[in-house]
Amino acid sequence: MPEGLSASEVGKEIAERQEHAPAEPDAEHAQRDRWVGIAEAVLLSVVALLAAWSGYSAAKWSTEASLSLAKASSTRTKASLALIQANQIRMLDSVSFNAAETAYAANNTRLYHLAIRRLRTGYRPAVEAWIALRPLTNLKAPPDPSYMPQYRIPQQTQGLALSARADAYFNQGQAAARTADKYVRLTVVLAAVLFLVGIGSRFPVRGARYGLAGVAAVLLAVSIVQLLNLPGPPS
Repeated sequence: MPEGLSASEVGKEIAERQEHAPAEPDAEHAQRDRWVGIAEAVLLSVVALLAAWSGYSAAKWSTEASLSLAKASSTRTKASLALIQANQIRMLDSVSFNAAETAYAANNTRLYHLAIRRLRTGYRPAVEAWIALRPLTNLKAPPDPSYMPQYRIPQQTQGLALSARADAYFNQGQAAARTADKYVRLTVVLAAVLFLVGIGSRFPVRGARYGLAGVAAVLLAVSIVQLLNLPGPPS
């Protein structure tokens, strides 16, 4: 990540600008160039501060993006594990119910009640509610107990909640990465301001120097507006 413009670079640029400043033939132009030189020095100072802040913010947001994406990955792994466990429990419930259904079809009352007692604790209420609907004669009854509202698998609920949290972490990471990119682009614009101010002092034609300084001022104003619209670095 860019770290902004160092104070030594800005000082060197100011010294070179003064060294290459053209000699003035009259006091009016000298006074005007003096004010332009002061404005250029102010621009360079502001650029140095803003570029340092922009580089710092870009680094902080980049770290925030990495942390959020790492959280999203670990949370997604936990969600997948919980959903796998939920599917295994669902298969176990299905096998247990098939055993009770087979015993009922064979008119083996003892084996049927034994299979019912061995149902998973969280599955038995759904089975009992389904049997109460008389599914053999009630055509509106659900196909099996897993369709009943009483049928719950805690791991399923946990997995879905973890999956939603992983999505939230991922979205936060993406947003943080986009913010870091905006700060990087802002640092590049500020570097262009420094370049324009520095190269302007080397032009013997005053119009070119004044024009470059004006363009640099406009870019700096645009950069300040963009900086004010960006969120500050995360804590």
